[in-house]
Amino acid sequence: MRRLAFLLCLAVISAGATETKVIKDVPYKDDVVSLTPYEQERCKLDLTVPVGAKGFATYVWFYGGGMKNGGKDLRSEYCAEIRESLAQGGVAVVTPDYRLSPKAKYPAYVDDAAAAFAWTVKHIAEQGGDPHKVFIGGHSAGATLALLVGMDPDRLKPHGLSLGSVAGIAQVSAQVLTHYTIREERGQPRYAITCDEAAPAFYIRKALPPILTIYAQNDMLSRAEENQFFVTTLKAAGHAENYSLRVDDRDHASVGHRIRDLDDPARLAILNFIAKQSANR
Repeated sequence: MRRLAFLLCLAVISAGATETKVIKDVPYKDDVVSLTPYEQERCKLDLTVPVGAKGFATYVWFYGGGMKNGGKDLRSEYCAEIRESLAQGGVAVVTPDYRLSPKAKYPAYVDDAAAAFAWTVKHIAEQGGDPHKVFIGGHSAGATLALLVGMDPDRLKPHGLSLGSVAGIAQVSAQVLTHYTIREERGQPRYAITCDEAAPAFYIRKALPPILTIYAQNDMLSRAEENQFFVTTLKAAGHAENYSLRVDDRDHASVGHRIRDLDDPARLAILNFIAKQSANR
């Protein structure tokens, strides 16, 4: 049934010199019987892969929206354009939907992100990709989800995977302390300084996948500083594969959304990071 769903959802498009195929609305949780109707609605992904390529790397990209808003098919998230832009660099891109607050509460959306990543590792070879070259990332709240999946050793265990399954994390403007939506769900003030098991910074240590941190010159208040703190603390912990980029003339929204532009510095940094780390796999 899963293979049939792939075939029925297949579309082929061309852009520039690279032909890509787009596979739409693939469920990434296997046990459909146990899923709630909301999970069945939201837990689907789109996949763009370069046609005819073999052994390519894959980047699982989570959109932002404060854990409260967003969708892979919303024009405001530019997911289709970001997928296509990165695929022009020879990288497959997966864009999952996930459950949102307040209808779902932490850790539901983190569990969804882990399931989407695990699905990709287990199924990308069917499309010609290398399961050892699956990267994870996202923008804003989506970047926070990516960091939690890629840094907390317990998130992937239910799927039979480990942090070694993560080829690298390329995140854009994450909240590295406990996300304000999670704080609000707990009845805490939006700007309370919290760093607990729901915070990527809680998991900083020497032994982690390679991490690229990107943020904007004019990022939202305290977000650039959080990312600078994150990079510096990773360095202090002895994490060697630790890279960062501040993109000038960008704000919090545009630093993620402009990745759809072929000459965007964040896009180029992500592709270079994926190429370098893929060579090490």
